[in-house]
Amino acid sequence: MSEFWEDAFQEKKLMWGEEPTTLAIEASEIFKQLAFRKILIPGFGYGRNARPFYEKGFEVTGIEISSTAIKLAHKLLGREIQVFHGSVDDMPFNQDVYDGIFCHALIHLLASGQRKKLILDCTRQLRHGGMMFFTAITKDASTYGVGEKLGTDRYRTKDGVNLYFYDTDSIEEEFGGFGLTEATKIDEAGHGKPATTFWKIVCKTTAT
Repeated sequence: MSEFWEDAFQEKKLMWGEEPTTLAIEASEIFKQLAFRKILIPGFGYGRNARPFYEKGFEVTGIEISSTAIKLAHKLLGREIQVFHGSVDDMPFNQDVYDGIFCHALIHLLASGQRKKLILDCTRQLRHGGMMFFTAITKDASTYGVGEKLGTDRYRTKDGVNLYFYDTDSIEEEFGGFGLTEATKIDEAGHGKPATTFWKIVCKTTAT
């Protein structure tokens, strides 16, 4: 998987532009209202979705598998950003506990066991009363059912990307035991690209 993403970033560079997603902005505003301080972003990419968190003064830690993406992030956000170079499969990279977690368009790229581990690892690094935002591709996406079928609701695209498409049942199955509070559909348009239908998935731990 690492080599694939290195090639993708080398070829397309800032493939989604520099502007953050609408949901990243929304999450940063909610986290600010809740007086959160420390934020973890698995699947950091080249940092576009981290920007609203930095701008609001959060202490941000990222995880990113592509060294090329991290280099681009340094150019966009500065050398002082803290990003662990590695796969989310290898979480945790530290023993810190975070107030909020933002994970955009990553979990649907993973196999079943990887998805379950990511949710569990994120929950373990979330403080009591913390909140997690995930986005995941829906069955309404135009790519659903296209390409080689790898399993139930999972397909390999012509570009070699493996995608798992979520519905309400699979969201409840995978996130229901981790404080799931919201699962709604949103459209996120990429830079110069048509909108893609995602699930906005929000989980919150109980404060003690």
